[in-house]
Amino acid sequence: QVHLVESGGGSVQPGGSLSLSCEVSGFANNRYFTAWFRQAPGKEREVVATIYFGGGIEYYADNVKDRFTISRDNAKNTMYLLMNSLNPEDSAVYYCAAEPGTYADYIRKKFSFSQYNYWGQGTQVTVSS
Repeated sequence: QVHLVESGGGSVQPGGSLSLSCEVSGFANNRYFTAWFRQAPGKEREVVATIYFGGGIEYYADNVKDRFTISRDNAKNTMYLLMNSLNPEDSAVYYCAAEPGTYADYIRKKFSFSQYNYWGQGTQVTVSS
């Protein structure tokens, strides 16, 4: 059984920072990829950043590039999202997601939420003054 448990999130003023964590369990090896998605009220779920646990390049949505950093700790099977320079448009429920596969699968599927079969419970991020 694959499980994803998120932590972090909360409320912060514009310009502030927050960090999210997602502990992944149940995969037999590091051949899987993970992502952060977010969904604001009335909007579609959108990808924020993705990473492959077997190594390789991270990818970011254009609207978070240079502000957010995705990282992983293979020893802890945990993915992180460090969010800097937050603005109200970043307010949303943030979800972590995971999917087993090769690096080629990751390249092909990384941005599509329909390709991920395992999801965390979601955590609220609110940016407001």
